[in-house]
Amino acid sequence: MTGRVAGKIALVTGGAQGLGEAAARMLAREGAKVAVSDVNAKGAEKVAASINQFHPGAAIALAHDVTREDEWQAVIAEIERAFGGLHILINNAGIGGGSDVESTSLEVWRRIHLVDLESVFLGCKSAIPLMASTVKKTGLGGSIVNISSIAGIIAGHNMAAYNSAKAGVRHLSKSVALHCAKRGYNIRSNSVHPVFIATPILDNLVERFGKEEAYAKLGRQVPLGKIGEPDDIAYAVLYLASDESKFVTGAELKVDGGISAM
Repeated sequence: MTGRVAGKIALVTGGAQGLGEAAARMLAREGAKVAVSDVNAKGAEKVAASINQFHPGAAIALAHDVTREDEWQAVIAEIERAFGGLHILINNAGIGGGSDVESTSLEVWRRIHLVDLESVFLGCKSAIPLMASTVKKTGLGGSIVNISSIAGIIAGHNMAAYNSAKAGVRHLSKSVALHCAKRGYNIRSNSVHPVFIATPILDNLVERFGKEEAYAKLGRQVPLGKIGEPDDIAYAVLYLASDESKFVTGAELKVDGGISAM
């Protein structure tokens, strides 16, 4: 352990699996206390217990519907009670879905924006006051990392709602960055933009084609010829969460195998 986030306290939403689980594990390995939150409470508990096997007392699990403001407030209060503050917010929870603009129902459109975009707004709004006071008290810098998608930069004909929501996360991250800088909070805000990553979000495609063919099919769209692994994103999160990136705010980090260079 090199302790790249030693002494810091982090919240990772959607931490029961996939990118959130990978980020939570990596932050804990690098010295942070981590609150693993998820609507799947049992999954979050399993991840937290696994982290604590190797890093006793480093993790807690919290049941968390990121679309509800009251649950955000409860989660932030519990983190303050358990760990004494908060330095790092990883807004990772999200869903896929939707279709082209004509085929997407208003219900689906609203649901995707609620989970993928409005939850990020609620997270930033709810967490910043505690983060600002913790940063001031401890002298350690704060960081918000919002998991967007390469789909927030590159559009697809059949991803109207997802494209819109993830693009919103990108621009909201910049607004939050400027707000925190103007207030002198020493809290940075950036977005991460993954391409296809081997996580449960690909399960529908895997069920349709089988794992090997599904991954190969997606990999053929990526210049590096393969899809990514969860730790590829976790390392990006770690960099942005650490003070190594202390002069990086309002930026987007693309982890996309080169697809956006095409």
